[in-house]
Amino acid sequence: MTYFPEQLMKAARSGTKDGLERTKIAVMRKVSFLQRKDQLGNEDDAGYLDVAVSEVKHPPPQLSPMPEGLTSHQVVRRHILGSIIQSERSYLESLRRILQEYHRPLMEADPRILSPRKIRPIFYRIREITQCHSMFQIALASRVAEWDSTEKIGDLFVASFSKSMVLDVYSDYVNNFTNAMALIKKACMSKPAFLEFLKKKQASSVDRITLYGLMVKPIQRFPQFILLLQDMLKNTPKGHVDRLPLQLALTELEVLAEKLNEQKRVADQIAETQQLARSVSDRLLSKQLNSEQGSLVLCETLIETVYGERGQVLKSKERKVFLFDDVLICANINVKGPPDISSLVPVGPKYTIKWSAPLQQVQVVEVGQEGSQSKDTLFQQSGAKRPSGTFTAGQLWSKTILGPPRLYQELQELQHDLSVVEEVTLLVGTLEGTYQNLNTTVAQDWCLALQRLIRIKEEQIQSANKCRLRLQVPGRPDKSGRPVSFMVVFNTPNPLSKISWVNRLHLAKIALREENSPGWLCGEDEGKTTAPFWYPLLACHINIHFCLLKLEAALHNPVHCALLGFSAASTSLPQGYLWVAGGAEGSQGQIEIFSLNRPMPRAVKSLQVDSPVRCLEYVPLPSPTDEVESGVPKTPSAIGSNICVGLDDGRVLVYGSVDTAAQCLLTLHNPEGCPVLCLKHSSRFLFAGLRNGTMMVYGRNNSDDLWDPKSHRCVSLGTEPVRTLLVLDDSVWASCGNSVTVVEISSFNTQKFEVHPDPRVSVAHMACAGGGVWMAFSEGSSIRLFHTETLELLQEINISTRSTFQTTGQKSMRVTSLLICQGLLWVGTAQGLIITLPVSKLEGIPKITGKGMISLNAHCGPVDFLAATASSLSPELLKRDSVGDSPDSACGGEDRSDNSSQESLQPSSSYQGEGRGKGRGVLLQYKLRSTSGLPGRPLTALGDEASDSSLESLEHSVEDGSIYELSDDPEMWVRGRTCERDGGRRDRVISAAVISGGKGFRRLKEGAAAGTRTSGEGLENILMVWQLPLTV
Repeated sequence: MTYFPEQLMKAARSGTKDGLERTKIAVMRKVSFLQRKDQLGNEDDAGYLDVAVSEVKHPPPQLSPMPEGLTSHQVVRRHILGSIIQSERSYLESLRRILQEYHRPLMEADPRILSPRKIRPIFYRIREITQCHSMFQIALASRVAEWDSTEKIGDLFVASFSKSMVLDVYSDYVNNFTNAMALIKKACMSKPAFLEFLKKKQASSVDRITLYGLMVKPIQRFPQFILLLQDMLKNTPKGHVDRLPLQLALTELEVLAEKLNEQKRVADQIAETQQLARSVSDRLLSKQLNSEQGSLVLCETLIETVYGERGQVLKSKERKVFLFDDVLICANINVKGPPDISSLVPVGPKYTIKWSAPLQQVQVVEVGQEGSQSKDTLFQQSGAKRPSGTFTAGQLWSKTILGPPRLYQELQELQHDLSVVEEVTLLVGTLEGTYQNLNTTVAQDWCLALQRLIRIKEEQIQSANKCRLRLQVPGRPDKSGRPVSFMVVFNTPNPLSKISWVNRLHLAKIALREENSPGWLCGEDEGKTTAPFWYPLLACHINIHFCLLKLEAALHNPVHCALLGFSAASTSLPQGYLWVAGGAEGSQGQIEIFSLNRPMPRAVKSLQVDSPVRCLEYVPLPSPTDEVESGVPKTPSAIGSNICVGLDDGRVLVYGSVDTAAQCLLTLHNPEGCPVLCLKHSSRFLFAGLRNGTMMVYGRNNSDDLWDPKSHRCVSLGTEPVRTLLVLDDSVWASCGNSVTVVEISSFNTQKFEVHPDPRVSVAHMACAGGGVWMAFSEGSSIRLFHTETLELLQEINISTRSTFQTTGQKSMRVTSLLICQGLLWVGTAQGLIITLPVSKLEGIPKITGKGMISLNAHCGPVDFLAATASSLSPELLKRDSVGDSPDSACGGEDRSDNSSQESLQPSSSYQGEGRGKGRGVLLQYKLRSTSGLPGRPLTALGDEASDSSLESLEHSVEDGSIYELSDDPEMWVRGRTCERDGGRRDRVISAAVISGGKGFRRLKEGAAAGTRTSGEGLENILMVWQLPLTV
């Protein structure tokens, strides 16, 4: 079916006036001028109708003069609209330039420069993309003309870019982009006339932009739209008619951009792998690279460096390092192409394989960790013959390529000297005589100097680790058959690159474990296009020794560990502590606390309470500047973060954070002693949902920032239990039966709305992201999405249809836990299954935007809870030249992570001093500049006339005294303290994990039913920990 241009124009115009539905009907269902083509050569088939848009009949969008009396938001929104108009006009002009200045002249050239058979694949889908945006510009012009009366644009983006044909043409273009660039490169090298044509076109253009610069614009288009709509949403007040349409538009554009980004990543990955496979002489490895089994995780150009014994660089050369899901490959970069071609189009290099190694045998080794390597592993010595094809990093091995080789040895020497000097200090204190340059004060001054040198050396080690990726790689066995390993040092472009490599290496190894091979059952075709560890990876599952107790709740108590180095931070779970609580009717409650500062949780403390625990809530510091150093006893005036524990007997216990020994600080009561089912907090209030349908509200005590037991009020919500609470920006949502009550925090005004038609069903769980709230219910397998502002139902999903593990005759699934974390909606079920569904990550509506995944690792009983954990690494700590810039950088190298003070629950033992000596932190109060003012005579073997010069080796001059002025700055020696000047830093590196709790652990098999054993009776409580890729 073919439509005339007038019908298309009419459809676009009617769509802009009547909104989403008519545009979808008019354009998406009727217009067939955009259809997917499987053959690149059939571009001019009958399915495509080239519509010429006349600018006389359809002039570009033009904003009218700004009227008077506009609010500040209206003014800003008009400016943003102007940016959208200008951006779209520029984009369309670039697309038309490709067609008019490149495609048409090449097709019409006489004599031929390139054959049409080669021209069509280069410009594949450009014309269809131009047509899409020509239609969008017509609709945009109509909307702009009536802007002052409607002020609505979000629905236009939804109508224009939610159509499947838009995804089709952009997907075809993105998938073909790498091939198009390769065709241009090949044509430049084989057809001089074509190369001359491209040069002339670039030289004659006003902006001197290349063909590549024009053709990359479609790939960048949707991220640009997202930024503009984010700005528009920020300046659209709540209640505005355009707010929900903008949120929906952001969701649609985010989904579209993510799909295109993934397709571009896969296309680039295939191209890189094919280029690498051509240079492999090993047939087995070449076959492995060409097969679908191998998946490229990460590749980057790094600098391989060889060091001398004094730390000098002997040799450095660029290498391309490829991390696949099961092998690590290092390649030499041979050719980057002629300069005249590479200036017009990116030219991919050719590779020569230097070495490859199985991923499981590759180890990351930080400076100072060499001594922990296996005794059975030999390191080839300097000048030894290298196994052929294994390495080409130079003739010097072992010591010469470890980076600055003497740093750690020098640190050990300083630590030994400090220990000796401390013993000397004790002996000096027993002297009977009084000597000017040999007394306790001078000896303590020596300790200070050594401590300062130790700190500098530790900073140097830490700085050396920031951008040096040191890998222990297996080589060929020696003559006796023992394994031989080699150390290779790569310099990364920046610390972010280093931490990304360490994290990806760590996760790739986890992905090879049996429980992750596979770990998830995905929608069709998704598993073929996504690397395995881009899914959440099961890092471990551990037992919780609760005696016949039911798990009720868990939370993450984030505590930043300053001693955790960069590599440790990138491989461990999010820093801090996990609190897990449980109980049973008529029994006591129990809380287990686990440290997360290592790759596997470790139990550090257990708390007993005399009533079952029903809920937990973490309350962070009221202000970032009030954060107190870990291990220092808290006073009531500086209480820090705390954890609230809701009990079955109606009490709320308030505990201090684990780094303050987890002491109970306060007990809150409710008048009737009704069980506390849920807890949430805002900056000013603590909300407690009770079984009798009441919500208790506790205010803060101004004197110590704790909750005031006397300052409380009751908000009656109904007769059903308040099973779940959710705090938004200025309101709290409280469930009661099949309804939810929205309570304004400022005035406590309430608004009640029904969320389920069955009065016998109650709201059991709520999770919020962006502008929507997902709800799960006490019965049934459906979950529902509601808008946070209009309260309207936006989406409903039945999760039982997403599972292939349903046993015949089994009741429908019931949701027992709900969580949103990093773009995934996690759903725990009564059958022990865990399902994840993709949702929006931005400020839009968290609609389910794709096919879900079912974990093949499940509990035997209901999933009692799902808890998110996250921590971040400040960008200041990732600076290459951060020695002495950051207080945390003085806290040691990687080898100290296992002795972190955060692992200790006793405040008295959490501070170890600056050095590796006996922790004499009291020495830091001294600042000795010279011994000349001290009583007694100088102690020297020479005469009095030589005493002044001889003392230079025993004392510091006034100038030298400045080396420990930093020692008196508490920001330098108090560990973990957040400096006031660092309070506004934005975190850039995020570590996240999701933890589930329930009875038992089991592996599901693809294509098999889940089985009938779902009660979990008699089984131990199990925690399953899923680690997510580090967000850099």
